[in-house]
Amino acid sequence: MAVRVAIVGLGKIAHDQHIPAIAASDEFELVAAASLSGTIDGIPVFETVDALLGAGVAIDAIAMCQPPQARFEAAAKAIRAGKHVLLEKPPGATLAEVEALTRLAEASDTTLFAAWHSRYAPGVAPARAWLAERHIHRVDIVWKEDVRRWHPGQQWIWEPGGFGVFDPGINALSIATHVLPRHFHLRDGRLEIPSNRAAPIAAQLEMVGIDGAPVHAVFDWRQQGPQTWDITAETDAGTLCLGAGGARLAIDGTGHDVGAEREYPEIYARFARLIREARSDVDRTPLRLVADAFMRCRRIGAAPFED
Repeated sequence: MAVRVAIVGLGKIAHDQHIPAIAASDEFELVAAASLSGTIDGIPVFETVDALLGAGVAIDAIAMCQPPQARFEAAAKAIRAGKHVLLEKPPGATLAEVEALTRLAEASDTTLFAAWHSRYAPGVAPARAWLAERHIHRVDIVWKEDVRRWHPGQQWIWEPGGFGVFDPGINALSIATHVLPRHFHLRDGRLEIPSNRAAPIAAQLEMVGIDGAPVHAVFDWRQQGPQTWDITAETDAGTLCLGAGGARLAIDGTGHDVGAEREYPEIYARFARLIREARSDVDRTPLRLVADAFMRCRRIGAAPFED
């Protein structure tokens, strides 16, 4: 029997990724949604999570796709109602929120899944396997994109808890913390914050591995023209490059066939396995690095930004 799933938040990510992935899955059936705006043909849409949970619709799981600032209360209500919960990235506005949801899920015997979608890009698993036995000398992360193209009019993203440039930047950190075989931590950095915004438009992070290898990251939301989502690792056996957000893999300049992109179908396959096995997967490592950046980095004023 398919898992009956609802979606909370019918924004761009829900329509672009979650709804098609669920429709293509044999393991899930989309039965309802909750959103202040948006509709889905043939599916009841309620204004609130309370209305969704109280409507009598048979639901086994809920995918939380609303902005992170609004996610905790909705996810907590779903868990208390005995529903399995998938958290779109970032899993919460704070580490403490995600910790609370983890404890609630443990106490309720429900599955909680922090879905770091970029970890399911096709080049990530082979990159992780190749790096596992290498000595890493240096890692460079360059994640630059045009916020007007990818987040048009999304004002929540500039507010506290909205993450600013770390909304895409945390995707890079989710890959790096997954493929690099040894722990690394933040040592220094800077955040560029527009004078009319509460969240950074650009950031540079100086991190270091537990074995001393530098891990340098540059995030920028002002990129024009081609977008850049690259991670390069120099090792004792050559240089590995993950490009296009993990969709391309090259070693010493030679490309490797990694297959087609299936990030969200793989996320839902993983969610189904976790539910069957009565387990949760709530890795907070990428979110911890972003929290450290807000605590540890220098803040530098930037020109006002309007989109």
